Amino acid sequence: MAAALSSSLYISPKKPSCTPQQSQSTKPTTIKTTLHSHPLFTVADQAVTLQMKEKILCLELMGIDSGKALSVNPFLRSASLDSVESVLNFLQSKGIYPNDLPRILGMCPKILTSDIRTELNPVFMFLSSDLRVPENGFRRVIKKCPRLLISSVEDQLKPALFYLQRLGFKDLDALAYQDPVLLVSSVEHTLIPKLRFLESVGFSRSEAIGMILRCPALFTFSIENNFKPKLDYFMCEIKGKLENLKEFPQYFAFSLEKRIKPRHLEVTERGLELPLALMLKSTDEEFEQLLLQTKPSPVVNV
Repeated sequence: MAAALSSSLYISPKKPSCTPQQSQSTKPTTIKTTLHSHPLFTVADQAVTLQMKEKILCLELMGIDSGKALSVNPFLRSASLDSVESVLNFLQSKGIYPNDLPRILGMCPKILTSDIRTELNPVFMFLSSDLRVPENGFRRVIKKCPRLLISSVEDQLKPALFYLQRLGFKDLDALAYQDPVLLVSSVEHTLIPKLRFLESVGFSRSEAIGMILRCPALFTFSIENNFKPKLDYFMCEIKGKLENLKEFPQYFAFSLEKRIKPRHLEVTERGLELPLALMLKSTDEEFEQLLLQTKPSPVVNV
C-alpha cells in the first residue's frame, strides 16, 4: 500500500489539459492533499507541526528514512513542502524516474533543499556541455553517482574534469557513465595524494598515471585501508615485483582477505606458480581447474 501511495506523491511537470467546466469542479491532486488523506497523518504526534508532519510522511512514503534525511540535511526542517515538490518535479523533467528518487534522495537528502536555478540546473548543463551527455542519458549518470547533484560545478566538477583530462582521461563517455565518482572527488585531497603515493613506492609518474588510466578505480581506494596492506602483502608474501602491478593494477581491486590471501596460499601450498592476473581474475570454477592442470614448479637445488 505504501509503495502504491508513494507513487502518487510525484506530480508530473506537465499538467493534463481540461475543459473550463472540469477545471471548476475538479481540483488538481497535490502532495499535500494526498498526505492529508493518509491514515498515518491523523495519528502522527500532535506536538509535531503540520508542515513537519507533511514532510515526514512524504519522505517515509517515498521510502526515505525521514530521521536520517532530517539529520543529514537540517535545512529540510524549515523547507516548505512546495519547494520539495518543485525539486521532485524538476528531477523528473530531466528524465529521472519516480522509482529512482528513493535511492537518489536517500543517499543525498541535501538534494531536497537544493536551489533549482543555481545548484541543480548547472549540474545538468555541465553534463550536457562538458561531458556531452544527451538528455536521455541524464538518468543513467545520476543513478550511477547521485552526489553529482550536490556538487558545485565551478568549485568541484569542472576542476576535477580538467585535472583528469590533463592526466589523459579522454573518453568522456567512460567518465560520465562508468566513473562519475571521480568527478566528485577532491583533486587536492583525494586524487593528487593517491597519485603521489604510487610514485612514492617506486613507480615513475608516467607509470603511475598509466596504472590509473588502466584502472580508474585506483583513485577511489583508500591509501591506508587498501593500498598499504595489499602492497605489503604483495611485496612480503607474494614476493612480487612492481612490474607485475604496473601490468595488472586491478590487483588492488580484489579483497585481500577473501581473494588475494586464500588463492595465493592455495597456490603456494601446492607448489604452483600462476600469473597474478590469472590467479585473481578467474572464477572459482576456473581457479580449481587451473590448480588441477598446472604442474608444480621444479625445485631448484642450491
